[in-house]
Amino acid sequence: MAADKVVETVIVGNYVEMETEGKPMDLKTRVSKFLWHGGSAYDAWFSCASNQVAQVLLTLPYSFSQLGMLSGICFQLFYGLLGSWTAYLISILYVEYRTRKEREKVDFRNHVIQWFEVLDGLLGKYWRNVGLAFNCTFLLFGSVIQLIACASNIYYINDNLDKRTWTYIFGACCATTVFIPSFHNYRIWSFLGLVMTTYTAWYLTIASILHGQVEGVKHSGPTKMVLYFTGATNILYTFGGHAVTVEIMHAMWKPQKFKAIYLLATLYVLTLTLPSAAAVYWAFGDMLLNHSNAFSLLPRSPSRDMAVILMLIHQFITFGFACTPLYFVWEKAIGMHECKSLCKRAAARLPVVIPIWFLAIIFPFFGPINSTVGSLLVSFTVYIIPALAYMFTFKSSAARENAVEQPPKFMGRWVGTFVINTFVVVWVLIVGFGFGGWASVTNFVHQIDTFGLFTKCYQCPPPTMPTPLPHLNATAAPSPLHHPNNHTHSP
Repeated sequence: MAADKVVETVIVGNYVEMETEGKPMDLKTRVSKFLWHGGSAYDAWFSCASNQVAQVLLTLPYSFSQLGMLSGICFQLFYGLLGSWTAYLISILYVEYRTRKEREKVDFRNHVIQWFEVLDGLLGKYWRNVGLAFNCTFLLFGSVIQLIACASNIYYINDNLDKRTWTYIFGACCATTVFIPSFHNYRIWSFLGLVMTTYTAWYLTIASILHGQVEGVKHSGPTKMVLYFTGATNILYTFGGHAVTVEIMHAMWKPQKFKAIYLLATLYVLTLTLPSAAAVYWAFGDMLLNHSNAFSLLPRSPSRDMAVILMLIHQFITFGFACTPLYFVWEKAIGMHECKSLCKRAAARLPVVIPIWFLAIIFPFFGPINSTVGSLLVSFTVYIIPALAYMFTFKSSAARENAVEQPPKFMGRWVGTFVINTFVVVWVLIVGFGFGGWASVTNFVHQIDTFGLFTKCYQCPPPTMPTPLPHLNATAAPSPLHHPNNHTHSP
């Protein structure tokens, strides 16, 4: 029985290799496969790391100003570990679901498995509906955040247009992601995306150190509970990018190799986020409380412009990462998911982009929106629901005995795993959703009260009026007695 189980686990997700094995490949096919069709463990690592460290790289210094240096570092390490654990749980549940289905001779060659289907197959329709609602809403706002970030970043290169106009433009650009069929086809994009964020992270670090501390710099955080938990939930959001874990796993040739990939990706991401956030906060301190985008405080230079451009390209890629699962859900809802025509599928996907575009224009609050999404959606989508789903899936002794993947011995097997999951649920429910939800929603409402919905240019510096020349002012100014708005009379 154990041998059969191992064999069945090994062949999970091996369809692509079975279909292409032994077939001759010409140069065009080889180049296409190298650039376009990825499914290895390395591809999954690049996808996870690239997706995890998107625009939040620019808002983490803002979170440090809310949390203080020590808390900022500790929360990054803690939530990085917590996120890696729940990504591991999701991978175990995916392999469990897929193995069970393939024992029933279910064919997934033209079907992408998603998280809500895993929940449906293992726990039933109620879990499916809850998972679908949270996952889709999170991915919807995740896409909105990428679009807002594009407009926020490009403004620091070209401020001739306001941020709302840039949102219109980049909404149209990001809509082209409808032509990317699945996560198989992100191979070159994932690699380039990680190169781009690596450059940006080290630019922020080095530029801040070379700039030095601003005169009279203060590091007074944390000062208010609202700001403290807002910053903490932004970091919760940072390491909660595994809402697309199932889709990335399904794109792998051997998904059972995914187990440690997210942890390895997180370890690399920490080498980018910790130095950059700490350096920018060291240099600018409390100034970051009113500048949620780190680019806004660094002086313009060719290096900064390059970082902005690279982040723009990366945000386009990350928009595709967040939106592709939504495309799949929509395709399944309208019966287009197994259509072979790429153009028909692309046309069918376009309605998904419209609400994202609209929401990015309504709520252009780059930074505060991350924390709000983190507390209300990420907390359940990628922390609480996976931990609970794992415990309910394996609550019976028969399910634990027949599990495809047994918990590791160093984690205490089933008892240790259930204890860790219980801690995750309680912590995230109280600290992430409870305190974090209160703080982030309070801050978000404050942004609405301050700037208003549909604000044209969020956190833009006020326009500077040119100083009139004295001699021109003297000759051009009308007499007070003849000024059209002057209602005084001569005595």
